[in-house]
Amino acid sequence: MIEEDFDLNDEMQDDDSEASFEHFRFVSDKGQSQLRVDKFITNRMEKTSRHRVQLAIGAGYVLVNGKVVKANYIVKPLDVVTIELPYKRRGFEVRPENIPLDVVYEDDDLLVINKPAGLVVHPGHGHFSGTLINALAFHLGITQDADAEDERMGILVHRIDKNTSGLLLVAKNDESQLFLAKQFFDHTIERKYIALVWGNLKENEGTITGHIARDPNDRMRFKVFPDGSIGKHAVTHYRVIERFGYTTLVECILETGRTHQIRVHMDYIGHPLFNDDRYGGDRIVKGTFYTKYKRFIENCFELMPRHALHAKTLGFVHPKTKRNLFFENEIPSDFRSVIEKWRTYSKASSGEE
Repeated sequence: MIEEDFDLNDEMQDDDSEASFEHFRFVSDKGQSQLRVDKFITNRMEKTSRHRVQLAIGAGYVLVNGKVVKANYIVKPLDVVTIELPYKRRGFEVRPENIPLDVVYEDDDLLVINKPAGLVVHPGHGHFSGTLINALAFHLGITQDADAEDERMGILVHRIDKNTSGLLLVAKNDESQLFLAKQFFDHTIERKYIALVWGNLKENEGTITGHIARDPNDRMRFKVFPDGSIGKHAVTHYRVIERFGYTTLVECILETGRTHQIRVHMDYIGHPLFNDDRYGGDRIVKGTFYTKYKRFIENCFELMPRHALHAKTLGFVHPKTKRNLFFENEIPSDFRSVIEKWRTYSKASSGEE
């Protein structure tokens, strides 16, 4: 069964998002007799079982005329039936590479990986090797060429940005991928992120709601369209963990999972992520312009040369045992160092604002 826009840079390919890409399209005939959509698709995909099609439907991957349907939908004449998956067709060979993986958990059905910042998730333009997928190919003992009919390669159930660190869920078989994907589709996955943002948030907790779509003036960015005219509905909940005056450490809970969601939502409310070069956080947003302060910020940027975002927790129902699994990892050392520097600075300059 399918991945992201390879015409964009590598970062845009590795978002924790619900972007989807068409893999199969069928148009029913004018004289189409009444037929359930699961049977309709199975008849046109000889190598795919009806059970697999039903799993894909349950995960929200099957659309008719652009809308998600259930397995009992009756196909009508000239209906356009598509299968859309959260990744684009490879179109190139995936070669196994012995890249160390920080495996938090593994069984016959899935892996949970602690991804370091800087690791590209999927191969794409400029990154045909050295990616997480190449590492998974080696780890799972799989090799595939560009024309492989079965494109599954340790199927990623979701993704996180290249420069975001943290927990990532990988399915090892088709049924697991579809079962887990449905939890993302139904927004039942538990995910918490830790972010350092510019500014001192007014409230200790809050919710940011706003449709997200690609910025028409800059296709490398996404933006909020508050009137909902375009884009996808997105909801981020946040809670203040610690205040440093000019920056704030927050916990973010994703209710949805749109491209760059936390980064876009925080920028939208005027608190871009610290050192986020895509959304203006790689400059002094709050604070003074004295030389000593500028040097302090530069030192922080050098310690953590990426945006301050870490996927800290991940909870889901296991596809086979149906047990609730929950994982939590430590904030990486570069992020911890910057937090400590801000903590020290804040205490030393208490009373300043």
